[in-house]
Amino acid sequence: MNIYKQIEAEIQAASYIVITAHKSADGDSIGSSLGLLHFIEKLGKKAIICHPDKAPDFLYWLDTTNILLMEENPEEVATEIKKADLIFCLDYNAISRVGPEMQVLLEEATGKKIMIDHHLNPEEFPAITLSETTASSTSQLIVDLIEHSGHLDLLDEKIGTPLYLGILTDTGSFRFNSVKPRTHEVLAKILAAGVEHHLIHEKLNDNNTESRLRLQGYAMSEKLEVLYDYNVAIISLSKEELAKYNYKKGDTDSLANLVLSIKGMKAAIVFTERDGIMKISFRSKGAENPVNLLAKEHFNGGGHANASGGMSDLSVTETLEKLKELIPKYF
Repeated sequence: MNIYKQIEAEIQAASYIVITAHKSADGDSIGSSLGLLHFIEKLGKKAIICHPDKAPDFLYWLDTTNILLMEENPEEVATEIKKADLIFCLDYNAISRVGPEMQVLLEEATGKKIMIDHHLNPEEFPAITLSETTASSTSQLIVDLIEHSGHLDLLDEKIGTPLYLGILTDTGSFRFNSVKPRTHEVLAKILAAGVEHHLIHEKLNDNNTESRLRLQGYAMSEKLEVLYDYNVAIISLSKEELAKYNYKKGDTDSLANLVLSIKGMKAAIVFTERDGIMKISFRSKGAENPVNLLAKEHFNGGGHANASGGMSDLSVTETLEKLKELIPKYF
């Protein structure tokens, strides 16, 4: 039995299914969770999604009524995870990625765990692991599951729309080198199912608030530092600067890619002061300019070669100085 049929058999045998994803939800974690949920429903089973925290507002044009949030309903999430005899772990390779509160629940849970993920170095906590690091996204792997378990006929607009969103966002609108021929084959199947891709692009991109645009404008005009000797640029934003522009989660997500659009730029680093720490986003171009090692070795993070995250408990100024000291060693 191939792994896809094995996962389908676990779904069919389960009496209560919970779908989890990593903390700081993004388009792929939301998209893969909803796509899997709707597929499970098409198989005649019921499931619920339990995420650690809320996704950025610009993703909430999707129907998220079946998503429970740990940060809002901790007791209810705890009850759901304890009840589950099957738990999906989507878009994360380490149990710590769900945050400390949900991590405890998952470690104590008796339900069988299935990981579906595309990040490097998956931990061995699940009973079943579908890990494909060459896949563009976890959402792509959900399409693989649907197809290779023999249920491509069930793929419809409701299932396909969040999966298209997940692939779109995790590939930087198909610009990252994670996009392979298989990615476009999967997209073709999604479009054939009736998904209106132009509407997804509109809902994702044409929903800026005035404060978000003003924050991005301020960041680019006042806080952008370009280190031309290394073709690396850094943007730093303090909590006071974020507050001045009424920051909402997701407002700075596109800044790194915007910086990368500067001619000749190899890497972009954006960090913001939130929840008492510096949250850092690393983006780069090309296999010769990986950023995951920098994130892992110095900022308690990691991720993909060209798209990683990290954190710093230093001040804004100290974090900026540390980055400037390290950049010559990595670029």
